[in-house]
Parts: sequence; structure tokens; C-alpha cells
Amino acid sequence: MTTIDSYIASSPRRATAPVYAPSPPGTPSIPGAPSSPGQTPEHQHASSASPTPPGRFDLAALLAGNSPRHMLDLHERHINPAMAGVLKTIGFDVPFVRAQGAYLFDESGNRYLDCLGGYAVFACGRNHPVIADALAQALHAELPNLPGIGIVRLAGLLAKELLAIAPGKFDKVQFASGGAEAVDIALKQARIATGREKFVFCHRAYHGLTVGALSVTGNHEFREGFGPLLAATAEIPFDDLAALDQALAKRDVAAFIVEPIQGKGVNIPSAGYLKGVSELCTKYGTLMILDEIQTGLGRTGRWWACEHDGAGTTWQPDVLLVAKALSGGSMPTSAVLCRNDVHRAVFPSMNHCSRIQNTFSMNDLSMVAGLAVLHVMRTERIVENAAAVGTYLRDSLAALCQKYCMLRSVRGRGLMIALEFARPSGLRNAPLAIGWDLLHKADPSLFCQSVIMPLMSDHRILAQVAGHRLDVIKLVPPLVFSKQDADDTIAALDATIGAIHHFPGPMWEVGKKLSGAAVRRFKN
Repeated sequence: MTTIDSYIASSPRRATAPVYAPSPPGTPSIPGAPSSPGQTPEHQHASSASPTPPGRFDLAALLAGNSPRHMLDLHERHINPAMAGVLKTIGFDVPFVRAQGAYLFDESGNRYLDCLGGYAVFACGRNHPVIADALAQALHAELPNLPGIGIVRLAGLLAKELLAIAPGKFDKVQFASGGAEAVDIALKQARIATGREKFVFCHRAYHGLTVGALSVTGNHEFREGFGPLLAATAEIPFDDLAALDQALAKRDVAAFIVEPIQGKGVNIPSAGYLKGVSELCTKYGTLMILDEIQTGLGRTGRWWACEHDGAGTTWQPDVLLVAKALSGGSMPTSAVLCRNDVHRAVFPSMNHCSRIQNTFSMNDLSMVAGLAVLHVMRTERIVENAAAVGTYLRDSLAALCQKYCMLRSVRGRGLMIALEFARPSGLRNAPLAIGWDLLHKADPSLFCQSVIMPLMSDHRILAQVAGHRLDVIKLVPPLVFSKQDADDTIAALDATIGAIHHFPGPMWEVGKKLSGAAVRRFKN
């Protein structure tokens, strides 16, 4: 049997949770999942037994009275007109009304396959019934949430769980509400623990958009216009140990922050790179902050992406960051894991017990979401599913490189996959090269959009361009993605990539439309 067939054959029946979404007749799912959608009986009972409170807020009536189209109008009017314009231009203004597992549904009942996953948030799928039930239990339990000064009951439980699965020996956990906040905490920890000020980060790194996190983000399009950020920083190439050695040699760097796989571009470092980073940081007294905000908790087919490079056995980072998947897609949650020596430097006495904190960081619903996520990932073998389905999807897409001259490579780990395109060469492909040049002259980001748009409109699959000015499409679906979902994605990409290999053709008309929109945006 193939790897994925071996996994599926050995997968236990998921007795604790129903399947995530109704599928059309004949659509297979991962064997072992229950065959009918819906809530658990306990959840149904709890919902029906709850009394109606006086002055009840009626969410259903509010949604029924405001169509998704009206919601987009409100977004354009009151929140971000520019984003609303982008959604309309690229055809992502679909009126979604419901979501389950790896699927979104519009108001006409059409099902969309989610290869975007809320930017890698939905590890356990959208609206997982076990996570939803856990949150409902927490609300109905009338927990003493956020006492301010007092014992936060659930935070210690989640911290213990995270330390138990961490790649190496970590001792303490500090919680925050999002990935960028976790980065800011880690930067503060590094300055206090080392007594140094400087940070080193990588070109194309993405660590968040708060002032601190943005200061160590190597995508400069996010930094433009915000004025001076943290001054004591240095940017080096990714996957370059010689450059890191040189940057650390003066022994004035508090921390080197790095992703095990760069989210922008899905850039995978050479074997041994992360271990080499750890060794250099130890040599020069610099803390290694490993940003697993996107890759942690199963995304790459292991609990942590750094485990592909031996973390937890021969080396470990000094500080480890996790977020996204930890939220269950419901409650913003992030965590910073560190050793005792780092923690003691930050909190050396009772006088300093609150020098780094966040109002909502240990709220009960976020802690419950995190605990429920780890429970679901274990009981439903979601990490194993990400490894098996991810390998199948990546290898199947890689086979298309032999078929299409503009598909340069397919890379990834688990369910974090990139398809990279390149300008065609040779006299035979001259017309395609002309089309490529025209699109890139108008805007270097347009080519992949001309693939993403028909993927959405013709095949109902959500995906994303992997970064500004990149010819890379990124797939980060929920980790409950099935083999059938993978097959549907492969077929859709095969058809869509095939269409752009005809010039002129429908895909290039999409590019023309986008070029016109880019010109109008520039004029405005």
C-alpha cells in the first residue's frame, strides 16, 4: 500500500466527533470518520435544554436580516474599503454563510474547498464539534474568568500540555492573544535575559505587524510608511549559516528569530540549518527564537516543523512560539515557551512579577480552545493525517511539473505546500513568454492571481499567492483534509495550470483584467 493508504487503513474510528461537513453523494472521506454530520448528542442536548434568557440577543435574526452582500457593503463603508475592492476584483467576495471542516458554503448551498485555512488557523477544521462543545461547556460552567489578581484555573493545564509535547526541555509558558504579541514577548525576554539590544532576522521573514514584530519582519512592503521601527536590527539571508556567523560575531545580538519554514514563499532550509543556528547562537551567547506560529501543531506532518531537523533530540531552540492552530479557529491564543534561566531573568522577584503581561492572554475560553485542540489532534490523529495526505498531495502536484513548462517546482512538508512558477524558455514557448512578460511588467504579483481567480470561480477552491512579488501559490488547508479533497485540488490545479499554457486564452484575459485594475489603483 502507499503511505496514505497505509495511514488510512490503520486509522481508528473517530467515535468522539462527527464528520465535519456534509458531502455530495459518493464523495469519500477518510475511512474511520462517522458517516453523518452534526453535533454530538451531548451538544444537542445542552443546546436544547438551555433556557432562553430575558432580553435575549438573537444572532440568527440579525444574520437573517443582513445578507452577506450587505455585510460586504458595511465592511467597505466602515472598515476597509481597499480590502473590499480587492475582494471584488479577484472574485473572493463570495457570500459565505456556513463553514465546516475543510469546506465553506455560500448562500446558494455551493461548497468551496478551503486551501487557505484562515491563513493556517484551522488545523482541526472549521467549527469542529468537539471544540465548539468544549467552548459551550466553558460558557455554561460560569467559570471565574480573568480574576485579574487571582488563580487562573485553566492556564496551568494548557501550559503543562504544551510543555509535554514541546521539542526539547522547556520549563515555562507565557500566553498572549496572537502571534505578533508572542513575538513581542520573546523579543523582550531576549533583551532582559542577555542584556543586549540587537536582533537579527531573515530576508522574507514574516513575524507579525506590531511595531516590535514588524521590526524583525523581512517583507519590506509591510514596513513602508510606518517610520522608524526598532533601530538595533540586522537582516540576513535565510538558510545562510555563514551570514549568521558574521552577524553574531560581535557578541552584541540579543536574539536571532527565525521560522523553521518561511511562510512567505514556503521556503524550506537545508538539512542541518536549524541545528547550525542553535550551535551558533550558543557559541555567541545569543538566544534562538524559533517562530512556529504557523508551522507548529501538526502543519508539517509533525507536531513541530523543527522536528524534521532533529529538534528535541540533538538540539532545541531557546524560545519557541506557537499560535494559529492553538486557537481552534475560535479564540485567539498564542504561547511563548522558554527555559527557566530565561524566565528567571524576566521575572527575578515578586517586584517584577507583572512586567510582561496581557489582559486577555489567559482567558478561560482561549485556554479551553487550546486544550480542546490538543485533545482533538491526539484522538483523531490529525498530525498523522497531515503527513499522509500532505505527502500524497505534494507528490501528485510535483508530477505536473513534467507536464507544464511554467510550473518550476512543488515543495512543502505536510499540508504546507508551494507551487512555484517560472518564465518559460525556448522558441516553442515564445508566445507564453510574451504573455508572462506582459503580466510581470504590469505587476509582478499578477501571474499567480490569474491562476488563483479561476481556481476560485471555476472550481470553488480557495488558495493564496505566497507573498508579494512572488510567482508562488501556497496551499495551507485544514489538517482534516481528506484524500478526496486532495484529489479534487489536484484535478482543479491541473485544469487551471493547463489553461494558462494557452496564449492568448482565458487565463490571460484574467491577467488583463487584473492589469487594468492595477493601473486604475495606481492612478487613484
